[in-house]
Amino acid sequence: MFNFLHTYNPESILINIGPIKIYWYGFFIVSGILLGMIVIFKLADKYKVSKETIIDSVFYLIIAGIIGARAYHVLLEPSYYFANPLSVFKVWEGGLAIHGAIIAGLITTWFFAKKYCLDLWQLFAIYVPGLALGQAIGRWGNYFNQELYGTPTSLPWGIPIEPINRVNNYFDMYFFHPTFLYESIGSLLIFAILIYLHSWILKKEKPNYKIIVYSYLFLYSILRFSLEFIRIDPTPEFIGLRWPQIISLIIIAIISTLFLKNYKTKNPLKNI
Repeated sequence: MFNFLHTYNPESILINIGPIKIYWYGFFIVSGILLGMIVIFKLADKYKVSKETIIDSVFYLIIAGIIGARAYHVLLEPSYYFANPLSVFKVWEGGLAIHGAIIAGLITTWFFAKKYCLDLWQLFAIYVPGLALGQAIGRWGNYFNQELYGTPTSLPWGIPIEPINRVNNYFDMYFFHPTFLYESIGSLLIFAILIYLHSWILKKEKPNYKIIVYSYLFLYSILRFSLEFIRIDPTPEFIGLRWPQIISLIIIAIISTLFLKNYKTKNPLKNI
């Protein structure tokens, strides 16, 4: 696979029939959503949560997640979208920020659980493995769009980037770190950990769903914080850190505080 990535120049369009164009980016986003939904339905069945409840909530989550992800991305690049307002709606060209999707998803799930008197943390716990899997698959859309790559590299799995897609100051470079691949692999590992935690939780008489949600937020934040050191796409910076790193550090600090707060109890995870 690494040799393929090193030599292949991807095209953004999957199918082009007359006026009809289907983009690889959209294909992977939809594939990630569908496979994530399968995981969610399987977990919901394990917890005896009705399919109707999941279908209704997932419908709102998908819409809110896409809107949130796009809005977050647009807010990070206001000058570009102010000059190109119609580009706000061109989602197929890329530009969905996962932090925006997470925030929108948390808010939507909270309202949904409150409206129908459902167990909020159970719903969160059911959703996050599907989210992690969806991220692992969806990141491949960035590869075909030739976006969100890393710094130049001579490693054998470095990916070629066409001059038109290269970030300023890197026009003379050809191979770059495939950060999409690093995040995809990392998200798959997080997915596997979350599924293991679910298998452990299901054996408990009084399951603690928060540990699954906190594990996702903590692990993904570490992954994203680390990868931002080699990403070169433009984003706001503060005190020498990229904006996604700031958000990741805030999440890591909050989750760590919650764990430390309960450290002195007999079972540190009992009251989380």
